[in-house]
Amino acid sequence: MISNERPSPYGRRPYSGQGYGSPQYSHYSSQPPRPPVHEDTLKSAELQIERKFFTFALKENPRGRLLRITEDIGGRRNAIIVPSTGLADFKRILEEMIKVLDEQPPAAPPAEPEP
Repeated sequence: MISNERPSPYGRRPYSGQGYGSPQYSHYSSQPPRPPVHEDTLKSAELQIERKFFTFALKENPRGRLLRITEDIGGRRNAIIVPSTGLADFKRILEEMIKVLDEQPPAAPPAEPEP
């Protein structure tokens, strides 16, 4: 059994789609899945970088506003959600990262051996 198949001792449920029907997660069956939360999209934008597609969606739900960033690579999706209360800090960190990129030249690629 790999580590992400074991139930957490802290009571966290496994990621959706990973084992709710299996016997090792039978103690989770007493908790019904959460109903979907209605979200209104305030603004969205898409960006393609190399083979990756990014979708930025500024949304609002009963708990507040958030930015959802979704990465799509060949049909496989990953997303992060940044609450609006953290967007200024998120922006500050991104700007610091961009500044470092601009100040430091990229490392030289390793030399290929000659045949």
